[in-house]
Amino acid sequence: MAALLLSLNASAGFGATETMLSSPVTTRVAQVEFDDGFLNGQADSRINISRFNQGNVALPGTYLVEILVNGLWFGRAELTLRQTSPDVRSVQPCMTRDLLERASLDLNRLTPEAAGRLANTASCPVLAELVEDASAAFDAGEQRLELSIPQLALVRSPRGYVGPKYWDDGVPAMILQYNASLYRNQNPGGISSTQGYAGLSLGLNAGPWRLRHSGSYTHSNAFGQTASGYQSVQTNLQRAIAPLNSQLILGEAFTDGALFDSVGFRGVRLASDDRMFPESQRGYAPVVRGLASSNARVRIRQNGNLLYETTVAPGPFEINDLYPTGYGGDLQVTVTEANGKTSAFTVPYAAAVGALRPGVTRFSLTAGQYRSPTVRMTPYLAQGTAQHGFTNLLTGYGGLTLSEGYAAALVGLALNTDYGAFGLDLTHARTALPNLPQRSGQSLRLAYTKLIAPTNTNLTLAAFHFSSPGYLHLSDAVVLHDLARRSLATGELGIPHTQLQLTLTQTLAPGYGSFYFSGSSMNYWNRTRRDTQFQAGYDNSYRYLTYGIAASRQLNTASAQWDNRLMLTLGFPLGPAAHAPYASTSVQHDLGRGASLQQSLSGTLGADNTFSYGLNASRVSGNGGPSTTSVGANTTYAISYTTLNASASQGNHYNQQGAGTSGTLVAYGGGLAFSPSSGDTYAVVEATDAAGARLASASGARISPWGRALSTSLTPFARNPVTLDPEGLPLSVELKATEQQAIPTAGAVVRVRFETANTGRTAVFQASTAAGHPLPYGAEVTDSQGTPVGTVSQAGRFIARGLPDDHGRLTITWGTRPDERCAFDYQLPPADKTPAAGLPVIQDICRDPASPRLLAKHPPS
Repeated sequence: MAALLLSLNASAGFGATETMLSSPVTTRVAQVEFDDGFLNGQADSRINISRFNQGNVALPGTYLVEILVNGLWFGRAELTLRQTSPDVRSVQPCMTRDLLERASLDLNRLTPEAAGRLANTASCPVLAELVEDASAAFDAGEQRLELSIPQLALVRSPRGYVGPKYWDDGVPAMILQYNASLYRNQNPGGISSTQGYAGLSLGLNAGPWRLRHSGSYTHSNAFGQTASGYQSVQTNLQRAIAPLNSQLILGEAFTDGALFDSVGFRGVRLASDDRMFPESQRGYAPVVRGLASSNARVRIRQNGNLLYETTVAPGPFEINDLYPTGYGGDLQVTVTEANGKTSAFTVPYAAAVGALRPGVTRFSLTAGQYRSPTVRMTPYLAQGTAQHGFTNLLTGYGGLTLSEGYAAALVGLALNTDYGAFGLDLTHARTALPNLPQRSGQSLRLAYTKLIAPTNTNLTLAAFHFSSPGYLHLSDAVVLHDLARRSLATGELGIPHTQLQLTLTQTLAPGYGSFYFSGSSMNYWNRTRRDTQFQAGYDNSYRYLTYGIAASRQLNTASAQWDNRLMLTLGFPLGPAAHAPYASTSVQHDLGRGASLQQSLSGTLGADNTFSYGLNASRVSGNGGPSTTSVGANTTYAISYTTLNASASQGNHYNQQGAGTSGTLVAYGGGLAFSPSSGDTYAVVEATDAAGARLASASGARISPWGRALSTSLTPFARNPVTLDPEGLPLSVELKATEQQAIPTAGAVVRVRFETANTGRTAVFQASTAAGHPLPYGAEVTDSQGTPVGTVSQAGRFIARGLPDDHGRLTITWGTRPDERCAFDYQLPPADKTPAAGLPVIQDICRDPASPRLLAKHPPS
């Protein structure tokens, strides 16, 4: 308090020294004097504040500091502070070649004189002597070096780019991600079925190498038949190749699908890794939207592989956290309702227009065997693609795919214009099938994307035209080859003729809401029907009320007919509280089949919203049939170690129950770390004695009693702030810093340590002099070792921190004379009996330190 008040007095014109040391520093630090008349207190108890007149100057030496360049964090490095001359008290930061390289200074721009100063290791060159208009400032309190460097003197790189020298491969570790669920339902016929699912992702890290395996185990018991099995999605060994900005994969994986369709392979692949580029150049995953009539099971597949499974509550749902295995390949979504009814739809996943910046090249080389869970053949596969940005306007790309009896060549270009981004390419494919005529044909693809700024319209359009029935994708060619090799009929396979995909999101003027549309339409050379499906909706809000309308067309897999649905929803919170329940009403109409009315209630509980719940009731009127009613509930609870979920519903002649768990476990040299969420790149946060501190960069994660927490949401090859919120920590535990930076490589487990200090116990004291006067304001409080532990504030009260023992002696000093000090002994209550709502409070009289008995007569309150 005294220091704070003295700082305020200084800013009012009484003088103060800076804690920031800038370079060069050639002037003496001015001697200042504070006027203690501004401190109110007893007239005969004037406090001695001369210790504040000496300034706050860092000492010469070597420090491990954080480097900030023009406000951006550039890592940590050792910094030497050197005194300029014996008669000058200030020190200056010495620049070294390693430090300046870390700060991204372009050393080629240094003048010969500056380069000579930098090469002289015996000297202490300051930044202003090396770079014109540059400066360096050392913050002693934050242990931070702040550099101000003109932009022209820095190595130019795209915004958000982090050089390989800062990448952290992490520590050796084992990783387990899991997502398990059990789903049981009994249909109107009285027949029950049980579905079990366990999705697993295993990993082993050693240096830059990542061993990964993912797969799923399913168990089904329906109609008296039991089936179970484990499906391996992929197993591979991978690592980053920094000089090529690429990733090397050995084993099972998928091609990226940027130019050709994404397919599975077993072999080797070297390809540019978008994550090593600035964030604006990285890939994306589509959002899956749909409608559910009950507590439904949603399964998402790509190329026959199960990627994701979850349970959703009744009404519209949205899944936006997919980690697809490639950039291309439509997603097949299956929705299983509580009564056993199943419907399916496809989410178009066309490759984005491949426009690149000038001079940027991306490539992909794959060699191995084709693999797919839907065919028995594993023919050889070789594929190469390349993209290059020639100008701001033009990007060219091409590729070649070779396999057993199949060859395809592609050439195309992308135009980035003011009217949008266009992609146009032509593919010629030739297929040789056993005992059948050779097929060949061309595919013309036109893609268009545009964000129309004036109307905030985001439009993506892809049109495919197959000039003849002889054109086949690689996956179709392998299926036909497999059928022909086994002398099976090949006519059932649909041969596409024309396909159109459209995705549109539109934000209207303020107050008018937004709408979305996603759909596709395809016809075939050898079929008369046209397959058309879509999902569309409109959303808006008025004050606390939200409302929307959604429509969809999707295939009912049981009846092989198309379902057309229309749903109207209304929602509003039941009160202004943070955890007030949210009520939602929806009316759904299946055209030609019936209508349903549904009421639901949902909400969250807990400081971090770790517990969520939902209740629902519905009434369905059939098309000429009897009406049915149902009720249901679902919950999700994210604790520090895992996420638990459960659901149940009951209707006319059917019932459903479900439960599941998901999370991540990491084992490393320091022990085990858990997280209720999953991801790709991790940080194990260590903070001794900081149990309960919240990890701000990972929702719901807190430091465990063993001093560890796991963050699963790090972005590879980028700066990730890792922040600890000290709220809830005991006052005896002090964090040396609350934020650190991590720059992991893809799949890494980085170790982030936060230094803590157990400073001892803390208590509130209120003491007066023997004459009954309050202790002087601003007096210093020290323990028996002479260590400052507090400062007296108003009415003789003070908070003492860092008390090493439950009992001891405190000395209060406000001057240099013997009569300007006093002392008293204290006895704190046991730590386990300290009031939960506050700190122990001690009242006593401060006596002459030479008094033989000073123990407090008043027990602590």
